[in-house]
Amino acid sequence: MTTDSADSHFLLIDDNPTFAHLLIRGFQRRGLSLLWAEKGSQALAQEAAVCGIILDLNLGSESGLQLLPLLTQRFAQADIVVLTGYASISTAVSAVKLGATQYLPKPADVDTILAAFQPQADPATISKPDWVAFQPSVRKQSWEYIQFVLQQHQGNISAAARALNMHRRTLQRMLQKKPSAQ
Repeated sequence: MTTDSADSHFLLIDDNPTFAHLLIRGFQRRGLSLLWAEKGSQALAQEAAVCGIILDLNLGSESGLQLLPLLTQRFAQADIVVLTGYASISTAVSAVKLGATQYLPKPADVDTILAAFQPQADPATISKPDWVAFQPSVRKQSWEYIQFVLQQHQGNISAAARALNMHRRTLQRMLQKKPSAQ
């Protein structure tokens, strides 16, 4: 991926305008162009040359995971970095399988995001993030499992609730809560 071309832009797909404006300013300070789309349809309609895409997994009523295959088809030459405030192992694996280059938990600064677009020369020299050595709590593990089951049922809450042997409304309430940090 090259970032020095004047015609190439990065594309941010995120429904949070405050985060988007902060990221746009950060990219501009580094002499880079960052386009912003709040919805998947806006992103897919982009006509500009895109060298890298920053995709949020939770786009209001849209799922970034469902948008990923369309983005890889539409922008075949662009690397895609998935950025989410609801990081889980299940969604990370799914994102990479669907074509994401990297998966980063929020908050991530501009330098971290740009570093995710750079190819790594030697896998042995890559330092593992802190969360790799981290032993998650039971609450975090249950959140991970719920995300896994939800992925297995293509986001269908009713089917996932049946598989988890719980009421659909209970699962919806659990999903509305933010995951435990530990």
